[in-house]
Amino acid sequence: MLKKMIGLGLACLCCVSVLTGCGDQKDTAQTKDETITVMVPDWGAPPQEMLDEFKKESGVTVKVEVTSWDDTKSKVATASAGKKAPADVFEVDWSWAGEFGSAGWLEKLTPDEAEQKDIPTYMYFKSGSDYVATPYVNDLRFAYFNTEMAKQAGITTVPATAAELEQNLLSIKNSGAVVYPFLFPLTAEEKTTTSFLTLAYTRNGTVFNDDGTLNKDSALDTLTTLKQYLDEGLIDKNNVSTKGIDVFRGIKNGTGAFLLGPTSFTTSTNDPKESKVVGQVTTIPIPSKNGVAPYTVAFPEALGISAFSEHKEAAKKFVKWYTSKETQIKLNKAINNPPTRMSALQEMTKGENGQAATTILNQLKIVASPFPNGVPKDYTKISTEIFNVINQLGQGQLTPQEAADTMTAKVNAIVNASK
Repeated sequence: MLKKMIGLGLACLCCVSVLTGCGDQKDTAQTKDETITVMVPDWGAPPQEMLDEFKKESGVTVKVEVTSWDDTKSKVATASAGKKAPADVFEVDWSWAGEFGSAGWLEKLTPDEAEQKDIPTYMYFKSGSDYVATPYVNDLRFAYFNTEMAKQAGITTVPATAAELEQNLLSIKNSGAVVYPFLFPLTAEEKTTTSFLTLAYTRNGTVFNDDGTLNKDSALDTLTTLKQYLDEGLIDKNNVSTKGIDVFRGIKNGTGAFLLGPTSFTTSTNDPKESKVVGQVTTIPIPSKNGVAPYTVAFPEALGISAFSEHKEAAKKFVKWYTSKETQIKLNKAINNPPTRMSALQEMTKGENGQAATTILNQLKIVASPFPNGVPKDYTKISTEIFNVINQLGQGQLTPQEAADTMTAKVNAIVNASK
């Protein structure tokens, strides 16, 4: 889930391209005087002047219905179950793609190979063999490391392996720079699951098997690592009852030295209005068991078109415009939306904040998905089992082996029941 804080911080880029038209005169005529509704969270709502320009180019009037992320899913489910469009276009979180797609609530899309290559996170919005939504904002996972705390511990290089990371964090802890250097949520909520998926995938290259079941070896390895870090005092045991976002914020509040966290911290850690550690935190390649992880994961958001929309052509035209390279660059300047297109980020590398764009572009190049068959339709149930088990592990109620056994049995029961 992406919250309002996600902005890339590239908004002051000077290299904003002029918006191009979305179609020829015939296309404009076909959708002239049509009105569509677009349901998105506040962070996804384009400025009215951009919507006015789109109307001038396409003939389509867009009415934006700003809806909280939490309310969107229930509204989509309620309306779609009655075969009615909740809106012509609406927010689709990565975690909803399997459920919405398998239920037939989304119009199928046909992005060509070039489009999929330019937007790597398309892979998160595949339901079965069909693409069902177009990514409009990225939430890549980065490794954040406090180099100032490392210097206090006599560390002058960044860790490249999981073993080096552990030793660095122990040294940082023993130096007194910070009490709990590894920031990892343990409460029963979604951020605990996504943190687990990130750690497991970057350590082992797999989380789920080809048949969709949980890979027990990867789960056991990850749970054993978490228990070891808890026993060594690298992770705060109180995280079992601390909100995940507050654990994440520890990287900019100076209460942690290492975080596998969202894109937003690439800039917020160096924002004097938000951070207590300006100039101290950097992104590093994610350390893995055998060296730097060759991939990262993402938890993006997309726009989908209702299968029950009466204005599908106009809706398609809007999504094409909204997710185009030119519009993504302009939206980044206007509302801080992080682009999903590599071409848009490449263009931004030429601007004033080119280094930030380069960092994100390089991470996007190695993005992969822990779901070999796309996000499962019962992901919400699966996630609930995962974060509940991790929470019990954090409380000392389960050993790593017991946690792995329990997690595997419960997740696989859900997977097998849905086949």
